[in-house]
Order: sequence, then structure tokens, then C-alpha cells
Amino acid sequence: MVVVGAGPAGASLALLLARRGLPVELIDASGRGGRPFRGEGLMPSGLAALAAMGLQPLPPAVAQRPLAAWSFFLDGQLLFEAAEPMGSPVPCTLIDQDTMLRELLGQAGRLAGFRFHEGQAATDLLERDGRIAGVRLADGTALEADLVVACDGRESLLRRKAELPLESAPSPLDVLWFRLEAPGSEGLVQWLAGRFVTVVGAAGSYALFHSARGGVQLGWAIEPGGASQAPTPASPGAWLQLWALDAPEPLARLLRALAEAAVQGPVRLPVRVGLCPRWQRPGLLLLGDAAHPMSPLRAQGINMALRDALVAARQLAPALLAGDPAATDQAAAAITAARLPEIRRIQQLQQEEAHRADLLRRRHRLRSLLARTARWSGPLLERRWRATQRQLRNGVEAITTDP
Repeated sequence: MVVVGAGPAGASLALLLARRGLPVELIDASGRGGRPFRGEGLMPSGLAALAAMGLQPLPPAVAQRPLAAWSFFLDGQLLFEAAEPMGSPVPCTLIDQDTMLRELLGQAGRLAGFRFHEGQAATDLLERDGRIAGVRLADGTALEADLVVACDGRESLLRRKAELPLESAPSPLDVLWFRLEAPGSEGLVQWLAGRFVTVVGAAGSYALFHSARGGVQLGWAIEPGGASQAPTPASPGAWLQLWALDAPEPLARLLRALAEAAVQGPVRLPVRVGLCPRWQRPGLLLLGDAAHPMSPLRAQGINMALRDALVAARQLAPALLAGDPAATDQAAAAITAARLPEIRRIQQLQQEEAHRADLLRRRHRLRSLLARTARWSGPLLERRWRATQRQLRNGVEAITTDP
């Protein structure tokens, strides 16, 4: 079989199927250079999927850091703080996705039958008698396969080639990502103390956390489609001053004191949200962002991708080992049926959370009232927020571990 895309869905699926003794060709156009910004949040739902894959605890080579708490500030006032693990079996954990993917690929590379086409792009699908029969690479090579699994991301070329429609939803927000690096970020790291901090005020809203890769990662929310809700600063120093406007005083002092050279970015990563009602054609299956581009809220992309891969491996392995194309197509349909309800629910919860955040960004009087009355309104909002997070954190259905 051929898997296209060595992100969380593709790399973990390739590893799981290679463990079963199946020949797997993994195609990835990007190579292993890494990207400056990737999702870092493994929710308990994603950690449960890794545990079922036999990858918990995460190997020491994977840079990782458990979250201590979630803190929310309005107009510089602490609204509430929720300590991890919030009733889940394990706390949300920040990971360096690049080192996690290298670990998955390293384990797969030690298995017979696994082959990694690094730095190669799949440019087209091969079709025979109405069935997808493989892929064509950029260098003209034709790779035949009894099944092609497209894990090639939110802008999936193979999804378009297969004419599988994506039902797009309006993006709730776009994000400008920054890294605040040493020297100078050490004070920010100490103040964060392992927390994921969200700041909302008149100037805008942003979130920051101690990245598993080191330093501090900061995401500044902007209106989707290009228009920003606040002026876009022209220099790192102006960004630091803008962030300080609505920050609690200790954070504001640290931001104002940070050297401009410590600020890397912004990098704008396109946010696309959507869902394919059909994930398969005969000989082809979509997984991960190729099937359901996710909002960045609560880092669901990586968690849903890992859960996709686990379900896919369990359904596909028997059919592929039997060499039965009809059974393979039935397994692909079963994967879609199994995964669609959770994806729909998680995207609904993301949309609801984005709406609440947008309400606070836009309504100054509401935000000011909540900030002034945080002593009694904060605990009430915390209880409500915790209730909305259960499925975002734990998934819609529990995962069982293979014996």
C-alpha cells in the first residue's frame, strides 16, 4: 500500500501497518527539515491513541512538557485558572511534533517492508477500471498499490484529484504565530510556570505557552480573510508594546523588557475548516486534515489525526493481509462511518468555543463587567468552561488498547 504524507496521520498509520508485516510505501514531499510552527498540544484523546499504539510513555527523544494549568485574563485581570489534568486520566502535554514524527519514522524504518520516499511529491493518482491503483511521483515514477491513503494535509492534492468534495466551513479566526526566544525569554518562561495563558483585551487577544521546543510560542488572533481587528505593528518592539497593553502587570513588564531580537515572526498559517462527507473511493482513503481540516482551537488537528490512524490500522490490516480489494474498500467505508461522528462533534465544539472567544473580543462592556466581577463570575465561568472541554480533551468515544 501507499501512504502519502508523513504527518501525524500518515507516519503513525505507516508504522502500525508495517508492524503487521504489510509492505508500506510512505511518500512525503517536505522531507525532514521541520516547520517553525506545528501543533504542540496532545490532549488526553491523542495520548490515549498513542498509548494504544504502544507509544506511551513517549520516548525520551520526543521533546515534551506536561501543561500545568489554563489561565484566562480579561483586561489584565485573572478571570480563572484551571489546573491540569481537569479530571482526565493524564494532563494535556506539549510535544515537539518534529521529534515525535522522527521517532515514528525511525521505528518504522527498522521494519521489513517499510520504505520512505523522502522529499518526493505525489503528483497524480493512477486509475485502472474505475479503481485507484497507485500514485505517480514528481520524477515520473509510477507506484502501484492495492490502496492509497491520502494524508497530504488540508490542501490535499489527492483529494482534489479524486474529486472528493470538501464542505468548507467559515474559519472562526486566523492566527499570526510568534516565537519569543532566548536570550530574554527566560523570565517569561518562569512567569508562565507551565501554564497555557490566554489574554483578551481592547487591543486584541492572544495565547502564549512555554513551547516544548524551547522559548515561548505566542499566537495572535486576527479576523479571517486578511482584515485584522487591531492595527498590525510594523516592528517587533511595537508588537511587544501591543501585547503588553492588556496583559497582567507582571507579564506586561516582561514583554516591555524583552529585546526585539528575541521576537521571531509573525508567520501566518492559513486556517481552513471543513469536512469531506465521503473519505473514500475504490482504492483510496482520506485521513487527517485531508479528510477534515480542523481549526487550531485546542490543537485538535494532531489529536484527531492520531485517532484516525489508529482506527484505520485496525480496520485495514485484516483486509490488506488477505489481499481482498472488496474487503479493503469495505474497511475504508467502515473507517469513515466510525470517525465522522467524532469529527463532526469536535468541529462543532471548536466553533462554539470560537464564538464565545469572539464575543469577548468584540464586546468591551461584557469583558469589562466580567473582569470587575471576576471574584464571583470567574468560578461560575470556570465550571461552565470545564464542562465544554470534556469532549475536546478526551474525545467523543474512549479508545481501547490492543492486547
